Amino acid sequence: MYASYQSPFWLPGRHLQTIYPAAWLPLPTIQYRREEWATPDGDFIELDWLAGAADQPLVVLFHGLEGNSSSHYALRLMAALQEKKWRGVVVHFRGCGGKPNRLARGYHCGDSAEIDWILRRLRAAESGLVYAVGVSLGGNALLKWLGEQQQSAREVINKAIAISAPLALPTTGHVLGSGFNKIYARLFLKTLRPKALAMIARHQLAFDVPALQTVDNLWHYDDLFTAPLHGFASADDYWEQSNSRPFLKSICLPTLLINARNDPFLPQEDLPDANEVSDSVIMDFPAQGGHAGFTSNLSGKGVDWLPQRILCFLNTST
Repeated sequence: MYASYQSPFWLPGRHLQTIYPAAWLPLPTIQYRREEWATPDGDFIELDWLAGAADQPLVVLFHGLEGNSSSHYALRLMAALQEKKWRGVVVHFRGCGGKPNRLARGYHCGDSAEIDWILRRLRAAESGLVYAVGVSLGGNALLKWLGEQQQSAREVINKAIAISAPLALPTTGHVLGSGFNKIYARLFLKTLRPKALAMIARHQLAFDVPALQTVDNLWHYDDLFTAPLHGFASADDYWEQSNSRPFLKSICLPTLLINARNDPFLPQEDLPDANEVSDSVIMDFPAQGGHAGFTSNLSGKGVDWLPQRILCFLNTST
C-alpha cells in the first residue's frame, strides 16, 4: 500500500526536488509497534518496530536531524525489509518521537554514547545478526561510535552503513549558512526552534530566548543552544568534537559510506579519499542523490535504489 506524502522540505521549483528527490514520491505505509525505553539518566527514548521472524536479521535505523520513523528513507527501508521478511527498528533520538523529554537534554551529531547504550541493549536481546544504518546526523554519530569502539564494535553489530553523513562536519555547518543552502537550515529551524524554546521554558534554563526566537542559521542555533546544552564551548567546538571524519581510519567492521556528489550539505571536494578510511570501509559516492534522496531518476521509476543498495551490502559476506 502507498500513501500520498508531501515532503516537509517542499518548495516550488526544481532545485529542491533534485536535492530531495525521494521525498517527492509516494511512500509505503508501514505498521509500527511503538516501544518506550528508559534511558540510564532517567529520561526515555521511543522506538518503532517492524515485525518480522525472530530468526531473521535486525536492521537498526538512526534517523537524521529532525527525522523520525515516517521520514521517506525510513519508510522505504522498512518496506524493503518487510518484503524480505527481515526485522527493523527506527530509533528516535530524544525529542523526535512525538513527546517532549523529561530532562534538559536533546540529541546531537556526536552523541556516540547514546548510540552505544542503545546498540548494546539491542545486542543483549538478540542472538542473530544485527546491522546498524545511520542517515545524516545519525550516520555521523554511528561512524563516530564505530571509530571509538574499534574492535569492540564487532561484539555489538555485524555491519554498518552511513548514508549522507556530514563527513566534514565543520564544513557542513558553514555550508548550510551560505547562499541558497540557508533555506535548508531555516526549514530545520522550523521544528528545532520551538522545541528549544519549550525546553527552556519547561526547565527554566538560562538561555538567550530573544536571540533564539530570531535565529536563522544552524551555526547560530548551535552556538546559542545545542552546544551549551550538551557541554560544548561553542558551535565550532561542538562541530569539531562531533566530527566523525577523524574516526574513519579506526573502523574495524564492514562499513559502507553512501554520499552523493551533489549533496548540498557536503561538497564533493570534501568527500574522503581512500587514505582517510580503514580497509573495513567501502565508499560509494554516486553522482546524483542529493541529501538522502537516491532515486534512480526523478520520474518515479527505480525509487528503491537506496534500500536495495543497503540490502545488497548487508546480504553479502564481505
